[in-house]
Amino acid sequence: MKQYRCNVCGWIYDPAKGDPDGGVAPGTPFEQIPDTWYCPKCGVGKEDFEEVK
Repeated sequence: MKQYRCNVCGWIYDPAKGDPDGGVAPGTPFEQIPDTWYCPKCGVGKEDFEEVK
């Protein structure tokens, strides 16, 4: 699964780990995260993330 990086703070969303504190279970692809989710480090929304190449 693809990883995504926050364009603001650089935090990496790793689908293997998810974001349990943010309500996202391990194994959840970025595309399936609810639009109401936000970066756990700086608080921006999904629109401020880009795929890690």
